[in-house]
Amino acid sequence: MQQEQQEIPIYAALLKHLAGGYAHLHVPAHRQGQALPSFWKQSGQEIFKMDLTELPGLDNLHQPGGAIARAQALAAELYGAERTFFLVNGTTAGLQALLMALCRPGEKLVVPRDSHRSILAGLVLSGADPVYIMPSMIAEFGIPGGTKAESTAHVLERNDTVRGVLAVYPNYYGVSAGLEDLARLVHQAGKPLVIDEAHGAHFPFHPRLPKGALACGADAAVQSMHKMGGSLTQSSLLHLRGDRLNTGLVASALALLQTSSPSYLLLLSLDLARHQMAVGGRNLLDRSMEMAYEVREALSQIPGLRVLTEQHLSAGHALDPTRITISGAGLGLTGYRLAGLLAEKHGVQVEMADFYNVVAVISIGTTFDDCRKFIRGLKEIARLFARPGKRLPVFPEPLPIPAKRMTPRQAWFSDTRKVPLACCTGLISAEWVAAHPPGIPVICPGEEFTPEIVEYFQLLKGSGAFVIGTADGMLETVKVVDR
Repeated sequence: MQQEQQEIPIYAALLKHLAGGYAHLHVPAHRQGQALPSFWKQSGQEIFKMDLTELPGLDNLHQPGGAIARAQALAAELYGAERTFFLVNGTTAGLQALLMALCRPGEKLVVPRDSHRSILAGLVLSGADPVYIMPSMIAEFGIPGGTKAESTAHVLERNDTVRGVLAVYPNYYGVSAGLEDLARLVHQAGKPLVIDEAHGAHFPFHPRLPKGALACGADAAVQSMHKMGGSLTQSSLLHLRGDRLNTGLVASALALLQTSSPSYLLLLSLDLARHQMAVGGRNLLDRSMEMAYEVREALSQIPGLRVLTEQHLSAGHALDPTRITISGAGLGLTGYRLAGLLAEKHGVQVEMADFYNVVAVISIGTTFDDCRKFIRGLKEIARLFARPGKRLPVFPEPLPIPAKRMTPRQAWFSDTRKVPLACCTGLISAEWVAAHPPGIPVICPGEEFTPEIVEYFQLLKGSGAFVIGTADGMLETVKVVDR
């Protein structure tokens, strides 16, 4: 580790400012906590002294030349980027900025069908025309297993005008598709590869984790540093490498999308998290990995539970061992029920639940006591709900991607109306609808409803699956383009 990684420039700038004893004739109005309601005052005011604005000596996020610029340069060096941007509007803003910098309205972009909903917003903002790729599936868990490089190759062969390729690495279940092969393939086609790496900010700091996106050859990656790197919620990093993306366009898009009043607490948290991972990330992750493997081993011995391992993945794909996916289907329990029992009866909160699974994350802040409670809770639940032969219903495979009649932007800005679900065949959707399992949109804005989609949605309504994206959560009506 280089000596300069010991620096924490934003922290130093804030301490220097606080030592100045200035009069506070500026926003924010709480004046470093002095004008806060009594509830907040009781929690302590020290942190609020650093909730400042863009004052002399504290730099400017959108035109950095001082402490923020230095902090971003240190983050870039640590992650192997040529340029890193601090994000205070989350990974969402970073991904949307990349799409806006990459595509003009009507230009094509290769997009995984299981992308985060922020990508849909990016497609609306940029006007890009998505060419969707369906991910492979892990049938035993009913979840996406990542996009295979050969699927992308096939799309690129048929769409030589695409502006670039987006990939998700890793997905919510910790599955990391073979990114080095994908990067090689995309670059051979002369296109940039941009990565939603929201769940992978910790990858570069331990050899038993998958390689980081930039190390695999990506041209850009956006990481939710708050998820696995230790910063405050809503703070993220956007990394650029190489010359396949216009840095100036990315910076301009970020200035358009991000707040003009960035939180210095979020900026400080990014600087502190970068410093912590630089000087002690390996040791912190050693501990996380030890806990994760102990939990995996213990859970693998519990009858009725199934734990996702690398043996379930496609060849060339990897798994983040600190993200643990557990199916309670063998107990006849949905993931929602399993998560509810853990919380209500055993005081354990997990990261996420879908119809079949729960996902638990062993982060740098997880304790051995957390893990012991988790294991004890699952053992007790398995004991109470053991029912030989009891199984959950099996959902049908995801439907083929429907015909696209408009871009998402065109559909979004069209006049719309609501129609009964049974009457929407042949109409164009103005909203996206996805179900868990498997979390992949069945239809996106601009795509045409088919009889098969209507039948699938009617099946979902009575299945207990969790449907997201619709204005009508009961799925009695859908919003369509009024033509």
